[in-house]
Amino acid sequence: MQPTFFINHGGGPCFFLDPGPMRKAWTELEQYLLGFAETLEEQPRAILVISGHWEEARPTVNAGATPPLLFDYGGFPEHTYQLTWPAPGDPALAARVRDLLCRAGIESGADERRGWDHGVFVPLKVMFPEADIPTVQLSLKQGLDPEAHLAIGRALAPLRGEGVLIVGSGQSYHNMRGFMGGSGRADPDAQAFDAWLREAMADGNTRDRSLIAWEQAPGARQAQPREDHLLPLMVAAGAASGEPGRTAFHGHALGKPISGFRFG
Repeated sequence: MQPTFFINHGGGPCFFLDPGPMRKAWTELEQYLLGFAETLEEQPRAILVISGHWEEARPTVNAGATPPLLFDYGGFPEHTYQLTWPAPGDPALAARVRDLLCRAGIESGADERRGWDHGVFVPLKVMFPEADIPTVQLSLKQGLDPEAHLAIGRALAPLRGEGVLIVGSGQSYHNMRGFMGGSGRADPDAQAFDAWLREAMADGNTRDRSLIAWEQAPGARQAQPREDHLLPLMVAAGAASGEPGRTAFHGHALGKPISGFRFG
């Protein structure tokens, strides 16, 4: 039985920039991602990633056999648009995802042309540099309803027993103005939301209710002005609903606390 994870994927291609302030800001996260595979009891046969950078009217899988990379960031050095991560897609897994969603009464779609956005290939290139594990991406559902994404996760829980690693890829703090506002100042709202999140994720009995009501948490809207980067957490947590969770990563980037979680 594979666990599920919520990871922070950093800023653009941050882990592949030349040494400098931007890359240094994400050093703690990069070190965690470098050691990620060693924390797994066994290598997954496939990976299903939910990224904060893809939204569709209905949950949609990229079903291609060899998805390209989407360089959906701007203003970075030319070499960051030449990155490669040639892991294979998995059309059979994509079909299995849709079957499980259908059984749960959740309408879904498939896209055989779309590539992996940087919420997928940037962190996974660090985590699994050999690019030898078949990978499928699942979109968020427009509207970003927490309960709907928890339900998506619960529907996909059987994949864990089939050797599939479910990874939600987003940011526990995603206020770009806050990130750019200077890394030297304390941010009580960011600290309060991060502390709430770490406490809430640990309790498998109340976690789903906490996530549904996440906007009521201290500092919530300051940390997540738009929750696209928080919703991947809902899917990862939903796929391990009722099971223990723990903080797998806690660090700082640009002065803001960020945390990642393991469930099950």
